[in-house]
Formats: sequence, structure tokens, C-alpha cells
Amino acid sequence: MPGLTAPSDYSQDPPRHPCLRINSKQPFNAEPPRSALINSYVTPVDLFYKRNHGPIPIVDDIERYSVTISGLVEDPRKLSMKDIRMLPKYDVTATLQCAGNRRTAMSKTRKVKGVGWDVSAIGNGYMKLRKEGMESCTAVWGGAKLADVLALIGIPKLASSTKTGGRHVEFVSVDKCKEENGGPYKASIPLIQATNPEADVLLAYEMNGETLNRDHGYPLRVVVPGVIGARSVKWLDSINIIADECQGFFMQKDYKMFPPSVDWDNINWSTRRPQMDFPVQSAICSLEDVNVVRPGKVPVRGYAVSGGGRGIERVDVSVDGGKTWVEATRYQKIGTPYISDDASSDKWAWVLFEATVDVPNNTEIVAKAVDSAANVQPQNVESIWNLRGILNTSWHGVQVRVGHSNM
Repeated sequence: MPGLTAPSDYSQDPPRHPCLRINSKQPFNAEPPRSALINSYVTPVDLFYKRNHGPIPIVDDIERYSVTISGLVEDPRKLSMKDIRMLPKYDVTATLQCAGNRRTAMSKTRKVKGVGWDVSAIGNGYMKLRKEGMESCTAVWGGAKLADVLALIGIPKLASSTKTGGRHVEFVSVDKCKEENGGPYKASIPLIQATNPEADVLLAYEMNGETLNRDHGYPLRVVVPGVIGARSVKWLDSINIIADECQGFFMQKDYKMFPPSVDWDNINWSTRRPQMDFPVQSAICSLEDVNVVRPGKVPVRGYAVSGGGRGIERVDVSVDGGKTWVEATRYQKIGTPYISDDASSDKWAWVLFEATVDVPNNTEIVAKAVDSAANVQPQNVESIWNLRGILNTSWHGVQVRVGHSNM
């Protein structure tokens, strides 16, 4: 693409925060310490997890950069960054989560393939509409709604198909990856989701109120709230309106949820649809496994989130294997009560939780969340084990040992 290139090696990758836990160097995949996630509701850019499939693309000339929108449309167009920036700018609170978050715990049950993520392949941020005459607030994601972009080429809001049979929107990256035999990373979402302003799908060019950095998709990326991170394509090259789902590797031969009975010797990828929404999830972040704590009251803090715009109705914490539970306090914004389905709550975002439990002896502290549709995390990983190790949403536990501690 003019203005944006994909390097053939990793020598020009950007610098990263030294505290990140590196899961692979080439391509670079890393996550922050779990304790860093609960220090703020909005995750700092340098501590946001890094998920890559190849060397980080480089912008040669931002003035020459553009995104081509074509396919099953009557008015294909090429849009420059100036064109996109002229559209209303939106910020919508959204958590991005890699489908492989907590994969290492799933591997302990039975080995799976994939990057060995702990509990921090997740991060939260917000986006806010900037009207003329108003100053922009600090935001993680800022950009134009995809529904507004598609309207420029004649696709109306809430359209489920185009006149020429388009029913899906495919995003193609500049990023080249071995899984695509050296071709570009790509993914798609249904057209009805892309054209729904309430779905808040964004073409983002800012993160934390500043221009996107290279790790996170500079100069332009897609943000699909409530959906696994694999669909939020970075380093956007083109948008195609297509009749069927994207046929790329990461839509058809990866990121699909199979039952525990399926392994690599009997898998049939065509029997499952690509994973989109992520299930209800939570993790304890204030304690590592294993922690030494003083006997008595122990504070437990972490995050909880659910996909599809479903809020978190409850987070429970137990120190006796789930026989008894303590309900945690949930919060998003200090001073604003959190109600899972209230208009004032951030429907695409995580909540942070806190509870105090009594720990007289060595034990495992576990947490589970319930979303606004009454979906509950499964108790154990065995029932949801799958060969790619995605969507480990089982109860999250940390072992604690009672002894001398400063906690």
C-alpha cells in the first residue's frame, strides 16, 4: 500500500515497556503484570497487551496513506486519513481481550497450541464523541464509526445486505503473517453489525488521546467492541464488502470453539462458526499464585467483563472451593454507582471488583462473575477445554499460603 509497508524482519520493531512479560519475541507478544491492570480503569498504552503476527508495519508517508473500500457496493471509494478525520469523532468505552487470554491455565489440563497468555491479554479504554466546539477528552480509542464510513459509499445505517448481495465486511491488514502463507491478516464481521451505530464499531486513529502507536495499529485500526480481539484488525489496508464470511486463516482455521472431544487428529474446521462475542470472564489480579499472606482479612481485587454489550451483574469470591461466597463490590467510575444494564454504565467495558475475605489457613481463593443475561463462568477448565486453548473462562483461582507477610 502507498505510505504503509510491512517489513520482512523484526529489526525495526518499536521499543516496549520493560515490565511486560514476553510470551514470544518474534512475532512480539507480551502482557503486563496482572497487578498493573487494576491500577486504573483505563489501561495505559505501554501496558496494554501486545498481540502481533509478524513485524510491525511502518508508515512511509502518512499523506499517501489511504483505505480502499470496495467489493459488493455500487460506489467503491478510496479514503484518506483526512477524509476519515472529517467524520464525527467518537469514543466508546471498550475492553479488548485476546481469545487466548488465560491459555496457560488451560494447558495445565491438557496441552494446547498458541501463545502462552496468563490473565493479562486484556485491556480497557474509552472513546467519547467530540462535537464541534468541544475539547476532546483523554481516550484510549478515538475515531470514526464504521457505520458513518460505510454511509459514504451508499450503505445505509442498519443495512443487513447491499443491493449487490454484500452481507459481511472484511478488514484486510498490511500485516503479513505465516498463517496466511505470507499474505495479509484479515477478518470480517456481519454487515448488520458494521452498519449499526449502536454497535460502536470504530475506525480508530487515536489511543489515550494521542495518535495510535505502531504496536496498536498506526495509522488506522478497527475496534469491534464486545468481540474477541482477533476481529479488531490493525494497520488497516482495505475494507471489502463480501457475500460470505472472510475465508482467511484466522476466520476459518483458527479462533473457533470446539468441544473437549475434538483434537488435532479428528478436527473438522467447517463444523464450527468463527468465534465473535467473548463469554463472561473474570480474574484476580491483586494476588499472584502462590502468595504468602498474614492470617485474617485479605483484600481481593480484579477485573470482570462480558462480551456482546452484557454488563456484569455480580462477582463472587470464595475461600472454601465454592461452598460459601462473598459478593464483591463492582465499580467503573469513582463516584458513579455501577448498574449492569444502566445507560450510565459502560456496556462494552470491564468492571473492576474488590472484596475482603477471611483467610485463616492455606487455601485457594477463587472468583467467578455473572453477567446481565445470568451467564456464569464454568467451575472447571476441563468442561471447556479446546485444542486451541481459547476462551478459558473457568473460575479463576490463586493459591495463598498463610505466613509472615506485609500484606
